[in-house]
Formats: sequence, structure tokens, C-alpha cells
Amino acid sequence: MYKNIIFDLGGVVVDFKPRDFLMDHFLNKSAEDEVFDLTFGSKEWEELDRGVISRGTANRLMLENAAERGRTFEVQAVIDEWQSILHTNKRTVKTMCKLKLAGYRLYYLSNISQDVIDEIRQRDFFPLFDGGIASCEVHLSKPDPKIFGLMMQKYGLAYDETIFVDDTKVNAQAAYNLGITGILYKGPKSFQRALGLCGVKMEADNKRQAAPEAPTENRG
Repeated sequence: MYKNIIFDLGGVVVDFKPRDFLMDHFLNKSAEDEVFDLTFGSKEWEELDRGVISRGTANRLMLENAAERGRTFEVQAVIDEWQSILHTNKRTVKTMCKLKLAGYRLYYLSNISQDVIDEIRQRDFFPLFDGGIASCEVHLSKPDPKIFGLMMQKYGLAYDETIFVDDTKVNAQAAYNLGITGILYKGPKSFQRALGLCGVKMEADNKRQAAPEAPTENRG
């Protein structure tokens, strides 16, 4: 029987669609691909997630690389505006509230930079989590099995009692390979179906403590 559900943050609990962001800004597939490689898909972005460089250093290096390819304007626009896409996914939060009410323990495991996790920790939904790990604070990133092992050890979670939800297939597969049930998040409806197939019930047990109602977010 499942007792624990671990959520990725970006792309599951908080919207994160960098390709859509770039498409809206540039309307040119070639430019979108090149700017993606210089920003979201760059080594600097990965190092931000692992917490080995600062945001300021990463921005400087990305702009230096952009200048060499004639994309300074576009990369600067991404640096200035990309955090505007990090809206709370209210439907996921509503599901989290129901899961909490039903007695499940909720955790997060996310590839995320320090400045972003610091901001997300201030959002109203964050107290729903019983704990979690941000990649930047342990200098490990998914799909590295070590970060999953660290998560399970830190909170004493049993592998066969745990579900992991991520919007990236390789990460969900990494969890599955370790004996954790992995759900690939594709949207709220398919997520609900997947939980149902796992036997997760969200009807509240009257003997359990009620969870807070889904909070109202100002970030959309």
C-alpha cells in the first residue's frame, strides 16, 4: 500500500514550459532551438540546478556564449523574463490537498536552483510537503540514482510504499528502476487516472486530520 508521494516541482507543482516561453517570444524555430541551448539547455543551467555556480555567474557565462553566436538580445530577454512562467499549478495543488486529507505523506524532489527554491518555499502550498530535497542543496541532480537514494534514506521511506511524479520520462524511469513507482506527469487528468491505477484513494478518512484547503495563489 502506498503511503508516500514525491513530486517534482517544475512542470508538476509549478508550471515550467520553457519551449512554449521561447516560442511565444521568438516565433522562429531556429532561434528558439539556439536560445534554448544557450539558456535552459545549457551547462550553466545544469550547474545552477546542482548548486555549483551562482545565478549571477550563470547569467554572465550564458551572455558570453550568446555574444559569440549573435544572440545576446534574445538570451538577455530570457534572463530578464523567464521566471514569469513559474505559475503555481492549481490543479496539482488541489490534488495534493486531497491526498494530504486522505493521509498520504507528500514530499518534493526537484532539479532546481537556489534562488527559485527559496521563492517557491514562500508560496502558500509549500506547507503541504512533509519534506523534500532540492538538487542545488545536495549537489546532485535527477536522474542520478544517488539523489533518489538520499531522499529515501533521509525520510526513511520504503521503496514499495512510494510513488514519484515527474514530467520528464528519464526521471520517472530512474525512480522505477530503483523500485519506486514512477508516474510520468502529462497533465491533471492523466495524473488522476495514474493515481487511480495505483490504488490511491483520495476520500478522506474521518479519523485523520484534515488538510488545508487549496490556497489562493497570486501568481496564476
